[in-house]
Amino acid sequence: MTTKPHPLTRYLQRSAQRVRAYDTRHPLVWDVLVTAFFVIAALTDGSGGWRNTAANPYVAQWQIVLMSLGLSVPVLWRRRHPITALAVMAAANVASNWTGAWLQSALIQFVVVFNIALRLPLKTLGWAAAMTTLPMAVSIIRYPEGSWDQLIVPQLWSFALVALAGIAVRSRQDYTQALVERARQLEVERDQQAQLATAAERTRIAREMHDIIGHNLSVITGLADGGSYAAAKSPERAAQALEAIGTTSRQALSELRRLLDVLRDDAPATAERAPQPALTDLDQLFEGVRAAGLPVRSTVRGRPDSVPAGRQLTLYRVVQEALTNTLKHGGPDATATVDVSYTADGVTVDVTDTGVGGTAAPSSGRGLTGMRERTSLYDGTLEAGPRPHPPGGWRVHLHLPKA
Repeated sequence: MTTKPHPLTRYLQRSAQRVRAYDTRHPLVWDVLVTAFFVIAALTDGSGGWRNTAANPYVAQWQIVLMSLGLSVPVLWRRRHPITALAVMAAANVASNWTGAWLQSALIQFVVVFNIALRLPLKTLGWAAAMTTLPMAVSIIRYPEGSWDQLIVPQLWSFALVALAGIAVRSRQDYTQALVERARQLEVERDQQAQLATAAERTRIAREMHDIIGHNLSVITGLADGGSYAAAKSPERAAQALEAIGTTSRQALSELRRLLDVLRDDAPATAERAPQPALTDLDQLFEGVRAAGLPVRSTVRGRPDSVPAGRQLTLYRVVQEALTNTLKHGGPDATATVDVSYTADGVTVDVTDTGVGGTAAPSSGRGLTGMRERTSLYDGTLEAGPRPHPPGGWRVHLHLPKA
């Protein structure tokens, strides 16, 4: 349960934020205003009030004015040159204590001490302590009847409290800055993760489009070539080829529409959702390849025991790509064999052909790269290369370990 801060607390927080914002935008104006305040306070005390605590109330007025200015004007340099400002104020304070004026405006030097603790390395606090204590030692030497513990000890306590306050504010600022930097880094990491996810999704879509378009166009090309040869001698077979071309084209368009719907920002929530190809669709794949003119013989060993959908899609696409390469590069007399084995270690697929496309054909495009990317997603192994002569041809060997 969270409690709301008191209205007065909220007002003070808002006021402090406005002051800090103005200081950030106009640092010189703020420094001049703060310095003017302390100069007026010092000169006001120097108009006569200093005699109430002075050891020597007969110090000349012009000396009082100079020492008052020396104890207040250096506040203007408290942020840019705090050590120099404190040294000037310490010199004025030494003169004040030596003459016996003991000006109360010497307390203004703790404003500079606070800035030293806030901005400079902590080791500089030793020099600052020495410069603020030196005037007290001068008072003891000049007026030995005074008690040293009443002069030195309060000065050291005041210095310690102001220094601790500066260190506390500094720690708070460092912590806040660390949080801001961490938030910025998280935003950068979030943007980088989004870019990586976008790149991965683009790669996946490009891989799917390559497999869909490459396979179906290869089938359509094979059917069109076969139909053109059969048009003169067997019109029925030409008509069957044209019908198969239409079926393959519609199937390709359907798959592409489903894939491209992912890229649409205005896709309706009720858009058609069709399952991705799986191992049960291999028979349909083989029938389409056979219709395109590539004889395919398939063998299945074992039973698929709960193979995840992602792995099934990878197996399907690898077989599809291998047969597509055979269609494109295997030559007119090529045949293909697909062996699928389900074992306790996972799934193994062997796709071999007797084509004459050579080693450059499958590796010249994105097909082999896409197969390797799909396989690496599931820690599998893929081997693709020409078979020795005889029998020649190409071989693709895929193994996906059990999930």
